[in-house]
Amino acid sequence: MTPASGRPGETSAQGVRGRLPQGTGLTLAEALEYAMRENPPEGEPQRRPSPLTRREMEIARLVAQGMSNKAIAAALVIAQRTAEGHVEHILVKLGFTSRVQIAAWVSRQEPGDDPSLAGDAP
Repeated sequence: MTPASGRPGETSAQGVRGRLPQGTGLTLAEALEYAMRENPPEGEPQRRPSPLTRREMEIARLVAQGMSNKAIAAALVIAQRTAEGHVEHILVKLGFTSRVQIAAWVSRQEPGDDPSLAGDAP
């Protein structure tokens, strides 16, 4: 197997370390310890990962805008059945039974972050 840098005798970690400007002062053990921390150091954002994929999140935002499955399909150039499947997966993953619950969840996840949810309100 060829090392990440392509230089003989260099491990992948060494190759990556040489190309990254941040964290180059850390030893491999320190980098692993940092990565395995449960709580990030102060000053670093603490966001919970979304249970949804990027595509599902995109669909959820469109649902939150009040779009139908047909409109979502047209906007994303996908089959209506594909849009329906995404919405069904979102409902199951989040334990919801309605599109209104999806809209409320999206608004709690991204308060003020998504201008497309603001509509034309002043």
